[in-house]
Amino acid sequence: MIITLTANPSLDRTVALSAALAPGEVQTAASVREDAGGKGINVTRVLRGSRIDSTAVLPLDPADPFGAVLSGARVPVIPVEVAGVARANLTLADPNGITTKVNLPGVTRSAADAAALVDTVVEASVGARWLVLAGSLPPGLPDDFYVDVVAAVRAAGGEPPRIAVDTSGPALRAVVDAAHPDLIKPNEDELAELAGVALDASAPLPEQVAAIARSLVPARVGAALVTLGGAGAVLVSEAGAWHGTPPPTTVRSTVGAGDSSLAGYLIAESRGASPEECLRSGISYGSAAAALPGTQAPTPADLLPGDVPVRTLPRA
Repeated sequence: MIITLTANPSLDRTVALSAALAPGEVQTAASVREDAGGKGINVTRVLRGSRIDSTAVLPLDPADPFGAVLSGARVPVIPVEVAGVARANLTLADPNGITTKVNLPGVTRSAADAAALVDTVVEASVGARWLVLAGSLPPGLPDDFYVDVVAAVRAAGGEPPRIAVDTSGPALRAVVDAAHPDLIKPNEDELAELAGVALDASAPLPEQVAAIARSLVPARVGAALVTLGGAGAVLVSEAGAWHGTPPPTTVRSTVGAGDSSLAGYLIAESRGASPEECLRSGISYGSAAAALPGTQAPTPADLLPGDVPVRTLPRA
C-alpha cells in the first residue's frame, strides 16, 4: 500500500488551443477537459493504473463537486471533512505542447483542518510501504506542515512507511532540514533553490544536478529523483548516481508528468527493482504522461516505445 497526501487538491481544467498562445488576443479552443488534480492524487491514479494499491488522503467539503470528479476517475480516497471547495487550476496547451498554467492558491485552512489531516494520515499509513507528501500547501498551513506529518507518522509506533516528498520552496526546505525524507522529487530548478546554488548553463545539466544532490544525499535525504523535462532524470542515492534519457516523445501536456515520474519510480521500487530500473520506470511514466492531453494518468498501455538509456554518473 502507498498512501498519498494532497493538502491542496485542484480541479484541473485543460484547454487545448488551436494555435500558439497569443496574449491579449481572442483565441479558439480546440477542446477542454477536467481532471481531478493535485500531485498526490495524480500519483495515486498512476499507481492504481499499474495495479499498485494506493489511497489518496485529501481535504474535501462534502458539498464540493470535486468529489464527483474523483469518483468518476475511480480514485480511492480518504476524505478529511472541511469547508470550502477545491481550487481550480487552468492549463492552456498549444499544438506544440507548450503549456501555460494558472494555479489558484486554494482555500485557507485552519489549525483544526491541519490537525485532522495529520491524524487521518497517521491512521491511513499503518502498514503502508510509502507515504507520499505531494504538492503545494494551501494558505493557512505553515511551511513545516509536512515536518509535522512525518514526525506524527514516525511516532505512531510499528514500522513507519518510507517518506517521499514532492513539493518546492519553503515547504521542501523545511522537510529536508528537519525530517530527513527517504526520497525527494524536485526538478532541477527546485533542487538548485533548495541547495542555494545557481545552475551553470554552460555545464552538462545531469552532472550538475548529481553534484548538487550529492550534497544532500545521504546526510539530509535518503535519495533524490530529479526530473529534467526533455533531458530525462537523475537519481542519486547512497549507492550511486544515474542519468536516464527519455524515449522520443511528442509532448501534448507537461501537467502531471513529474507526478507520473514519481509514481513510475515507486511502481518499480515496490516490485524490488534496482535503482537503474526504478529510474528507467520513472522516466517512462513521465514521458507517457507528457504525451497525453490534460492531467491524464498513464497506464502500462500508454508507455512509449523506445529505449530509456541509463548511464552511471561518476563522482567529480
